[in-house]
Amino acid sequence: MKRKINLLPFAVIALLFFLINSYVLSGIHTLSINPIITPVFWTFITIVIAALIYSILRMRDNGMDMIFKIATHAFLVLLVAELVFILFLIPLDIFHLITGGSRNIYWVEFAAFLFTLTIAIFIYGIIKGKYAYRVIKHTLHFDDLPENFDGFTITQISDVHAGSFQNPKAVQRGIDLIKAQRSDLFVFTGDLVNNKAEEIVPWISYFSQIKAPYGQFSILGNHDYGDYIKWESDAEKRANLQQLKQYHAELGFRLLLDEHVELYKNGEKIILAGVENWGIGFGERGDLKKALAGTNATDFKALLSHDPTHWDNEVKKLPSKVALTLSGHTHGMQFGIEAFGLKWSPVKYRYAHWAGIANENGRFLNINRGFGFLGFSGRIGIWPEITVIELKKSGI
Repeated sequence: MKRKINLLPFAVIALLFFLINSYVLSGIHTLSINPIITPVFWTFITIVIAALIYSILRMRDNGMDMIFKIATHAFLVLLVAELVFILFLIPLDIFHLITGGSRNIYWVEFAAFLFTLTIAIFIYGIIKGKYAYRVIKHTLHFDDLPENFDGFTITQISDVHAGSFQNPKAVQRGIDLIKAQRSDLFVFTGDLVNNKAEEIVPWISYFSQIKAPYGQFSILGNHDYGDYIKWESDAEKRANLQQLKQYHAELGFRLLLDEHVELYKNGEKIILAGVENWGIGFGERGDLKKALAGTNATDFKALLSHDPTHWDNEVKKLPSKVALTLSGHTHGMQFGIEAFGLKWSPVKYRYAHWAGIANENGRFLNINRGFGFLGFSGRIGIWPEITVIELKKSGI
């Protein structure tokens, strides 16, 4: 017998949406009193709500299919645009409630302009922003870097989430940008897929183009373990993970599972280690001590660890210094602003470090903003990232 679905949350959402839209409609009526506006407006809102509820109800059997994505994105874009509209309308109404005046039509027009602009920005983020790849370069100085590795370059990407891709030409542009960096080493820091190993299959010929003189190395992220969907059996879930590991090999990536490799250049070496996913709230699978077993405290060590909370809670406190940790996971929430000296995203309220470089006591962390996207099929202000890090010996 099928489990009954609790409709109360949907009713609450519908009520709140009704109240928000009633207020928005009052703002529209300030600009126009055409009688056709009201029925057209509520017909549109009813369609959006009905599509959202329908898509959620059928998600159990159909997953997050195209109907679900269209309905949820339409609802999200409309809701955010309306909240922006209200944000500018409420202060005006409070002022006039106190003074006894009426709404200033120019202020309402400005709020309407921001409403339209918000929708346009979201549409750009959905159509173009999610493939607007950026190369971000960092030069980091280390006292303990072997001299022969001075100038050594690493290209990092993270969070591919191959199951979300729909535009082969755009993805190829990203791959070409990675190849154009001609770095000494390439690393991928987890979340190759959303849930299932098969998601990467259409994209193997793309990501297998990436080559570097010192190799291509990868780790697993929290989504790679298949924890977020229902499996017929534990055996099926384990087989999926094993298949994903095989796909890493087909991509030409050496998957590091709580282990390390030694990279040599002119008789000197650095350590590259990789751990399974370790993250607060996302499974603490990785074994850092195992990954670094056999290394010395004096070795220059770089670590691939998907979740940056690992660095905060374990890596930076380790007696045997890990000079550089490369992570991803946060996506910068795919929404925020990084311009004009500002750096903000809602994800900052979850992660102390959510993008770019952090440094404590000579121990560096880089959080890549992600190559792909998940959930919201777009990016606004936080663009997909290809990181290039140049290692420099201090004093040279």
